Amino acid sequence: MKRIVFTLIFFTGLLTSAAAQEIQVSPSNINAYSQGATSALLTFSNVKNKRPVEGCFCGEVVSAAPDIGLKCNQATQYGCLPVRYNQSTLSANSTYTDIMSIPPSVARRAYVDATRGAPATFYYVRRFVNPAGGADEYVPVTIRLSGNGAAAPFSLTNVKLAFALNKPVLFLKVGEKVPKIEAEITYTGSGRLRGRWEIVKPGDELPSERDLLTESTLPVEQRGSQRRYTQLSRFNSYLPPTGKFILQGPESWRLENPVEGMYLVLLRIEAVEDQNGNSDLQALGAGQELATSGGVAGFSLPVLRYYIGSGGLSAIDATASGLQLLAPLDNAVLQKTPSAVFKWTEISGAAFYRIEIADAQEVPVLSAVLLPGAASYHAPSWLQEKSSDGKFRWRVVALDDKGNTITETTWRNLRMAK
Repeated sequence: MKRIVFTLIFFTGLLTSAAAQEIQVSPSNINAYSQGATSALLTFSNVKNKRPVEGCFCGEVVSAAPDIGLKCNQATQYGCLPVRYNQSTLSANSTYTDIMSIPPSVARRAYVDATRGAPATFYYVRRFVNPAGGADEYVPVTIRLSGNGAAAPFSLTNVKLAFALNKPVLFLKVGEKVPKIEAEITYTGSGRLRGRWEIVKPGDELPSERDLLTESTLPVEQRGSQRRYTQLSRFNSYLPPTGKFILQGPESWRLENPVEGMYLVLLRIEAVEDQNGNSDLQALGAGQELATSGGVAGFSLPVLRYYIGSGGLSAIDATASGLQLLAPLDNAVLQKTPSAVFKWTEISGAAFYRIEIADAQEVPVLSAVLLPGAASYHAPSWLQEKSSDGKFRWRVVALDDKGNTITETTWRNLRMAK
């Protein structure tokens, strides 16, 4: 009898805590692929005088009292949302758009627990703090394990762009034909893949990391505000729940190269309807529509670069496979994000890579050594505070196992948006 009374009191406490919830979320429950990554658009309403902080995954939630809502049971926590996948936005109308990217490691951990008798559900809990003091608020989203079928949200989990020549960067002569382009897309669920191919020509302002997000990754009020470039072609294909799709690029004759310089080919993915992941803004009191989420992704889409010059491929093909900087692009303007991401190509024989970042006066502000394999570095959030004008230079140095320099890239400029 005592055990029954304790159970009733415990669940009454949970209900009381949940009833006091001020911040609401839509959708409040989703399906997730049990053997891989899944991304979903979450919209939180009534985020007034609160600041969003970490979002974590766990197998069980408990009362957050004396705080508000339900929080993760620390004994069942699987991990927190990686900083590199944080594409969240706090809007002026007190709504908070969060892209929940479930790493494969979290999904498999939940799957293993389910095979051992635990419920086939787990949770994503976002915590909001009150900077002025007072109770924190925890808002949980229920995640149900499923296969990679039609019931899962239609989300992109990986995108690879490539030329038919299998080279990361091409050097061509004026008028020379650009090789065939294709995109290998890994995804969950099913839905229509709708969008367009665009080209950035010499002299055009380069895209920012925000410009390279899929449209459904942005809040509704910001959709349509990304920088547009010359359109090459459009596509509208239905993707069945098979998890992988090869999208053919624009026809080569559309890629005209009348002047020398650097060209970028962009893949732009537009927002589409997805009944398994849309946010109901009307139910949240945050609008009169659905926030369509089909095609959501927790990362910026890659770009393809090629150079047109009088020397052509034969003149500099030897350097095309060497150590090169990939992102951010030269003179790129980075929007304010929790972490700027730097990427480069790898070379054989390198035991370490050292990324060096300096301000506009060439004063070093950051240096980090990384092992081969990642070919990327997530800079700390305080980086933009290290320069009064927001201007930086960066490069990458390849080192052998004794720390000697093998080769290094040229310096590349970038600027942090104010």
